[in-house]
Amino acid sequence: MNTIVWADDEIDLLKPYIIYLSSKGYEIIPAMSGQDAIDACKQRAVDIVFLDEQMPGLSGIETLQILKEAHPELPVVMITKSEEERIMEQAIGQQIADYLIKPVNPSQILLCLKKHVHSKQIVEEHTNANYRQEFSDITYMINTARTFDEFAAIERTLTQWELRLQDANSSMAELLSMQRKEANAAFAKFIRQNYEQWFERPEDRPMLSTDVFRKAVFPLLDAGKRVWVVVVDNFRYSQWKSIQPLLAEFFTVQDEQPYSSILPTATQYARNAIFSGLMPLQIQQQYPEYWVEEGDEETKNKYENELVGTMLQRFRRRDEYSYFKINESDYCERVIRQLKGLNTPLNIAVVNFIDMLSHSRTDSKMMRELAPDEAAYHSLTLSWFRHSPILELFRQVAALGYELILTTDHGTIRVSEPVQIVADKNTNTNLRYKVGKSLSFQDKSIFEIAKPQKVGLPAPNLSSTYAFCTGNMFFGYPNNFNYYAQYYRDTFQHGGISMEEMIIPLVHLQPK
Repeated sequence: MNTIVWADDEIDLLKPYIIYLSSKGYEIIPAMSGQDAIDACKQRAVDIVFLDEQMPGLSGIETLQILKEAHPELPVVMITKSEEERIMEQAIGQQIADYLIKPVNPSQILLCLKKHVHSKQIVEEHTNANYRQEFSDITYMINTARTFDEFAAIERTLTQWELRLQDANSSMAELLSMQRKEANAAFAKFIRQNYEQWFERPEDRPMLSTDVFRKAVFPLLDAGKRVWVVVVDNFRYSQWKSIQPLLAEFFTVQDEQPYSSILPTATQYARNAIFSGLMPLQIQQQYPEYWVEEGDEETKNKYENELVGTMLQRFRRRDEYSYFKINESDYCERVIRQLKGLNTPLNIAVVNFIDMLSHSRTDSKMMRELAPDEAAYHSLTLSWFRHSPILELFRQVAALGYELILTTDHGTIRVSEPVQIVADKNTNTNLRYKVGKSLSFQDKSIFEIAKPQKVGLPAPNLSSTYAFCTGNMFFGYPNNFNYYAQYYRDTFQHGGISMEEMIIPLVHLQPK
């Protein structure tokens, strides 16, 4: 039974309301003054307070202030005869839940209760019911998907439900997780059947990492627009949808088209492909000084600025550009201070926070505690973005009239199923893909590319092949397999084949 404290110095006139609400299953505690209401809330748990604005002794506003200091989470509904703007502003400033003008009718009271006492329950019930109704439609989408666009539609739908069920604290989350697993199995089969053909028949493939500038950025520059391209590392589609409301204040979404990261879905390959417009094998052959091999010690994305220059030159473009790699808040603030002095039509920023977050979550016990599951991971991303200077950078970019292209090089997936692979000591260390000689594995769901050159990938040796984990698997070696399986289980990784890693956002935002 829900408990209501109703404070009004004319409480006897409210008996019809009290009888009506009692018949609906509510317990009403009448209070003749503000102090009585405060005392009632001290003595027992209360779900909501209805508070008359004009009472002898403590006024409604004074009572409200005391109640909110003691019980900040308690919804308080102010009821008054006055429509004075000053009183309304005072009440709103003290964080009232609602504001009703006398005379009120029972349906208004009931609506208030549904909104402020039962809203979570109602949202959860409706969300669960709606998901159950759509469950079979999503299953049909998964079973019949044959193109990248159809899988992108599945990713959008599953992401929408993940965020809705997460907000509703729903019991349907486990069922949705199973449905995503089925979708990823179907997507892995699709990639296995089609990935090599994308390079044999480029006209039939979706947009890839190599196409981002040519298809999304150059047309804006040709139309005379000034552009910022922001690449957020490890930024999957669900994280974009989490932060989208924060950007709505100063940008409108002009276009949103998911595209496919190339394989491996790792920075060395996918991000260098974005900034060069070339596949990794082409970079290695045409610009060997800018390609870093798997076994080399230096940073794999060291030459992004130089690769942008080669791309512009290759397309015979004369666009002046600036490039920023933002790893720290202090540096981002310096970039913001430079904004008004920038005259370059093309400006590029790489933001590495989410990449650092996923790596630190793997290596730090504290970070695992802060983000134990998908919902917490989204929440941490949103919290970072809301309080980071990156949001201010976007605000300033919009104020200066720039178009914004927001994208990423690849997403991440939470891995949970270790699988054994045997490889030589020169094989790379990534958990989601391996490249090397004589790779040996038993799991048939692993996708192997025996001829890397056919899909634009360099081969460290003539006999090198690539092996990719699908779904939520991750590789482990037979030596100390159980230890590493336990250590890396439930961490966020990238490099392999999943919708979360490969189907990633490419968003064109216009300043308001």
